[in-house]
Amino acid sequence: MPALTVKNIPEDLYNELKYVAEQHHRSINSEVIICLKRNLFPNRISPEDRLYNIQALRSQIPVDVITAKDIDQAINKGRP
Repeated sequence: MPALTVKNIPEDLYNELKYVAEQHHRSINSEVIICLKRNLFPNRISPEDRLYNIQALRSQIPVDVITAKDIDQAINKGRP
C-alpha cells in the first residue's frame, strides 16, 4: 500500500486533526484517510456516518409525536 508524508502542517490544523481523531477513537493516520475520502469522494457516505446522521435525526423527533396511524396515512397518501 502506498505511503504519503505530509510536511509543514500548521500546528492548529494538526491539533484539530488530533482532537477529532481522539473523538472518533481513531489514529491520526486513520483520521487523515477518512478526511481525504470524504473530500475526494463526497457523495459516498460511510456506514458509520450514515448511522450517526440517522441517530441525530431521530434524537430530534419528540417521543410519541408520530403514531402508527400517521405512518399508515403517509404511506397511503395519494394511493387509490
